[in-house]
Amino acid sequence: MIAVTFALPAESSDFLRHLRNQSRTDRSGIRTIRGTIEDRAVEVFHTGVGEKVCHQRVAEFLQDQQFDLLISSGFAGALNDKLQIGDLLLAKNFSTVELTEVGSSFSRLPIHEADLLTVRALIDSNDERNKIARTSGAAAVDMETEFIARACAEHGIPLLSLRVITDTPSEPFPAPPNVLFDIEQQQTRFLTVATFFIARPNRVPQLIQFARRIARVRKILASALFDVMRGMG
Repeated sequence: MIAVTFALPAESSDFLRHLRNQSRTDRSGIRTIRGTIEDRAVEVFHTGVGEKVCHQRVAEFLQDQQFDLLISSGFAGALNDKLQIGDLLLAKNFSTVELTEVGSSFSRLPIHEADLLTVRALIDSNDERNKIARTSGAAAVDMETEFIARACAEHGIPLLSLRVITDTPSEPFPAPPNVLFDIEQQQTRFLTVATFFIARPNRVPQLIQFARRIARVRKILASALFDVMRGMG
């Protein structure tokens, strides 16, 4: 059984289309989607965004469960423009297995092996990106992988951390992160988003471009994960 985690359904929707024989389970309040790819059993789980919810959900998800591999997947933000929108990042500092160990070939995909940093809040300004890049040596950031890696280590589960880049210093978010997503409520508040852009109509094209960007990178990630599954022996 392979576990694949995403923060939110908005990240996993394209990958779920590859799953055959889907079924939904509710184990002690933990909801997952099970299915198969190339006759291999896969269980998809959403961790939520940020330390508090991710730590709790992952602990409950892995309790009394054993997986052959857990893939921590989803979106990440680049700390420099060496990474481009849609690039795949293999987090070498968190992964305990290599892509070659799972029998996958990524020769046709833009993939980078570099360190990933898990941060406590979404990164907005370029100054903040530059500061974090200098002090950490990381190439990108997310908000969950560190906590997933700790849980995998506690349970002795091999981990592969594979993320896709959604934003960079030259292509940032179209609005402040707290407008786009409410971490406390674990959801986008559409009234907040609408109010922000109604007051700033000149930014609406950026929002549209961002939505298209997310749709594109989600497909890239889904295709890469599907290749991982098919390449496993």
